[in-house]
Amino acid sequence: MAALFAPLAMAGAASPLGGPRFATVLMDADTGEILYAEQATAIRHPASITKVMTLYIVFDALDAGRLRLDDRVVMSSRAVAQRPSKLGLGIGQSLSVEEAISVVAVKSANDISVALAEKVAGSETNFARLMTAKARQLGMRQTVFANASGLPDPAHFTSAQDIAILSAAMIRNHPNHYRCFSEQSYSYGKLRLANHNKLLGVVRGLDGIKTGFTNDSGFTLTASAVRDGRRLIAVVLGSPSGWQRDRDITSLLNTGFTALDIRRNGGTEDMAALLSSSGFTLNRSLRPVPQLVALDVEEGDGE
Repeated sequence: MAALFAPLAMAGAASPLGGPRFATVLMDADTGEILYAEQATAIRHPASITKVMTLYIVFDALDAGRLRLDDRVVMSSRAVAQRPSKLGLGIGQSLSVEEAISVVAVKSANDISVALAEKVAGSETNFARLMTAKARQLGMRQTVFANASGLPDPAHFTSAQDIAILSAAMIRNHPNHYRCFSEQSYSYGKLRLANHNKLLGVVRGLDGIKTGFTNDSGFTLTASAVRDGRRLIAVVLGSPSGWQRDRDITSLLNTGFTALDIRRNGGTEDMAALLSSSGFTLNRSLRPVPQLVALDVEEGDGE
């Protein structure tokens, strides 16, 4: 299996990013059509969007009967040692698989992501191999996973297009589990955990799925919305701030649904013109890299 992944790993090593770079994709989830893209297949760091695949593997195990929602997930020393964002349980403490899923989806907890990986595959390394194999099965061609959290690793990379493919697969193949990404908050014991995705309940029809941030990745988000029976997926990677990322996702989704309406009425849309009129900045990957603004990220990592 290592030989299968070596060419992609070398390709990533040969393309150092030198910092976050903007990339984006707007996809029709029903048809797979790319409505707009910029640097769609360029290698990027996904940050905590990684956890969409982490949970995908967990959902596969649940559906196959290899895992149950009431199974206990025990915290190892490796899991406890993960950097924030984290839940903060101690070694030997545990929570149910059901609780772990919500904590990962809402809190984006790196410690719980690793504990889940160890529960499913025995080790995070083995779990990462399952993640990469699943990525290849889904048609994600620019992706290699090195961990279950999305914390920085040179061998851990993806593309905006691959994240859109993964998001569509999650919605299509695990529709009942997908709703965990729509929870605006989750209560664990006395803790009330707020979702990092601030667009839930704000953008019409938006029902998931995952944010991310590290210094290597910039601010990232894959989001999906449904209006009038049509579903779109928007992905933004490498944004300099959470505010800019959220603004871009909102513009992409609103413009995409406007384009679908134009088509429905027999017209032909000009996506670039529509996006530009919405305030979306085109050709951003060709501009100088702006300084990251991390003030809105808890602990500064692992959103």
